[in-house]
Amino acid sequence: MRSSFSYRSALLILLLGVFTYLYGLDSRFAPKNGDEYPYMHIVRMTAEAGNWLPLQSEMDGIKNTKPPLIFWQGLASTHWASEWSLINLRWPSILYTGLTAFFLFLAVRRFSGKAQTGLLAGLVWLSFFATYRYGRPFLTDPPEVFWLSLPFLAILYWGKCAFESKFLFPVFAGICFGLALFAKSFAYIVPASFALGLYYWRWREWSIPKALVHDLYKVLLVAVLAIGVFALWFALDPYPEAVWREFVLGENAGKFTARNSNYLLDAIRGGDSIGLLLITTLANAGLFTFVLLSTLIQCWRERRFLNIEESLLLLLVAAFFMVFSFPSQRSGRYLLPVMPAFAALIALHWDRLPLWGFRVALLLQFFVLAVLLWIAANLQLSGFMGEKASWAYSYWHWIGMAASLAIVLVGLIRRNHTKTLALAACFLSYCALTSSLAPLEGQLGRYSEATIAQMQGKDVWIPCDYRAKDEEYRLLLPGAKLHGYLAKDAGNVSGLTSTYSLVAVHTPLGSTPALCDSCQIVGQRLEMRARHSDEEIQEMLRGQIGRYLFVHEYLIATPVSNPEMLNVKDVCR
Repeated sequence: MRSSFSYRSALLILLLGVFTYLYGLDSRFAPKNGDEYPYMHIVRMTAEAGNWLPLQSEMDGIKNTKPPLIFWQGLASTHWASEWSLINLRWPSILYTGLTAFFLFLAVRRFSGKAQTGLLAGLVWLSFFATYRYGRPFLTDPPEVFWLSLPFLAILYWGKCAFESKFLFPVFAGICFGLALFAKSFAYIVPASFALGLYYWRWREWSIPKALVHDLYKVLLVAVLAIGVFALWFALDPYPEAVWREFVLGENAGKFTARNSNYLLDAIRGGDSIGLLLITTLANAGLFTFVLLSTLIQCWRERRFLNIEESLLLLLVAAFFMVFSFPSQRSGRYLLPVMPAFAALIALHWDRLPLWGFRVALLLQFFVLAVLLWIAANLQLSGFMGEKASWAYSYWHWIGMAASLAIVLVGLIRRNHTKTLALAACFLSYCALTSSLAPLEGQLGRYSEATIAQMQGKDVWIPCDYRAKDEEYRLLLPGAKLHGYLAKDAGNVSGLTSTYSLVAVHTPLGSTPALCDSCQIVGQRLEMRARHSDEEIQEMLRGQIGRYLFVHEYLIATPVSNPEMLNVKDVCR
């Protein structure tokens, strides 16, 4: 079928993709992983200590949880925490993600001979939900993916020059891999070196003697250089024994311990099985999962006619999948570095791919958009959210939702535009998700300036449902001294107000807390709940979304004077 992916379409989708990744970059509700707040905590504590190393943390067992590169990045982008904001912490992640897409474009354009195919590869990678989820927040994944991908993209770009290079390319690859290890873990040298060895073996036409004679020393040089870069952590940190104990033994060696019954049973069943690793790896593509599946099916059918570049891309995927099948803790997140290879394969086969994968993507997008539209309509119609504000969207939100649904429907109807519009609708779906929570980013979900000023330097207790949750509250109450209590107790207003002098409590939507005579509400906002019972989910499906999806959070000053509570273990730690 003739492709409708023109240069004009590519440029329009590129602009849409850039907007999507920048839109809501500072949102507290941006899709992410729970590691972001612990990483923020380590950056803030290290900045307060005033030294690059050792890394600092008040959390039990979480200090040397990752190598220092990601934390140094946070120190630099926030000017040692003096300009503390999500956008300052996250913009380097966007830069890494953008550079990965750019070099993917260059590599695919070079070996395919078509700039259009290269641009398509970069856009497909950006359209993956895992790229959007992990490629924007303050996490280790963006630098890890960039530095691990760069040598393999360089091979695709330079071809014979890279393979025949006796020194320059191995040194370049070793430094790149080393920076990846310095951002995530030394364990990544295993799949990276394995994949590089397979690349050389394929280049020598599967001749083991030729690969051993001409290329084995190159792989060893790359590995030694990479480990040497990582070893700088031990050389620079004043407490290397803590790094060995907490990171090498605790963070990495522990991933080989059986998590449920025993190692072999865990490998074939349960949440850490190899089968589930395969599913979650494919699911990294998000709305394009079935497009990726159809691409792999086509690669299998055409396996005898694959060119060398396609073979190398598949070898990279196979190497990482095989290596990460060995640890007892298996996660599709570990295979994020191979997602650019998947995107390149989709771009190379784009014109020949069947339409069914794209139609499934469009149906998934229609479902996502329809659900978001239904939720938004229910919230706006319910209207009342508090004494001074109501849940209301701008006209642009409704125009964007209507346009997105229309584009999806056109893609389902017009065969010649199905593929292009399915790609564009991925970005539109992410924009719709961010826009749907926009009211909570404004007055509804934040404390007033007067409340923030009143809380400066005061001890405030806030609900914690995971470690370092107080880092989120530092964005809401900058300057306050925050302490955590169990989030499950947030509705126990009488118990909390009789224990703490300043405390944040939760009440159902539309209700106010019953207070003692001397208690005073000093601030309030709306918060989104994270966990719901089966009965609450059923009520939300019947349209009672606002009532069960949100709670009122009240900041209450009490007459309690209980200084010994400052010595009680902080739940956020």
